[in-house]
Amino acid sequence: MSFELLHFRDSDKILKKKKIEKHLLATLEYMDDALFGTLHRGELLRQTLEEMHWRKEPLNILDGRRYFYKGLSNGIAIDGSLNVYEFILEGLLRLQIGFARQRVDAGVLLLNGRRSDKTPFGSTRELVQKEMEQLSPVINLPVSIVLFDLGQPGILVNENETETPSEQSDETGPEIITDIRANSPDQGARLKSKRRQPKARLGKEGEACQT
Repeated sequence: MSFELLHFRDSDKILKKKKIEKHLLATLEYMDDALFGTLHRGELLRQTLEEMHWRKEPLNILDGRRYFYKGLSNGIAIDGSLNVYEFILEGLLRLQIGFARQRVDAGVLLLNGRRSDKTPFGSTRELVQKEMEQLSPVINLPVSIVLFDLGQPGILVNENETETPSEQSDETGPEIITDIRANSPDQGARLKSKRRQPKARLGKEGEACQT
């Protein structure tokens, strides 16, 4: 798995109480598999959450306004950005609004955990912990923060472009992975093997690979 899950203010206990912990983990593993190395992450994120039944309930944050969570199920809201870590402040505020209005019991915040090696702030995990301390008590909702490492955007497209015509002609077409709970390989294994694309990655990514 190329993500790290951090719990704050007993969010893990709330997930267990609602019996949604395993489903959340399966969703994160599916995201990790479907979005690794992709370009169109926003649309693919929506598809994966839809397939995992996180978009059945009304997602609006404020009544009458077009502010929406990425997903919501049984009082657990999912929000975030897989492009930049700096979405942490906005994402926490959006989740806090739902918590204050008693629509959300706990939040799950998705963030890009990739940062420059030259950063003076230490690891992303350390930075999250420090910022959560500084934001208290303004941000007081139970929240689980997920730090993803999804590789460089477009890395799978670049790999497909380097295939020889004979390699491309041997492909009989993409196959859909139905077992979303299978353990994801590490980055090195992913880059060396030509993985079949899960359902959520078909479409946009397929179009991007065409010449």
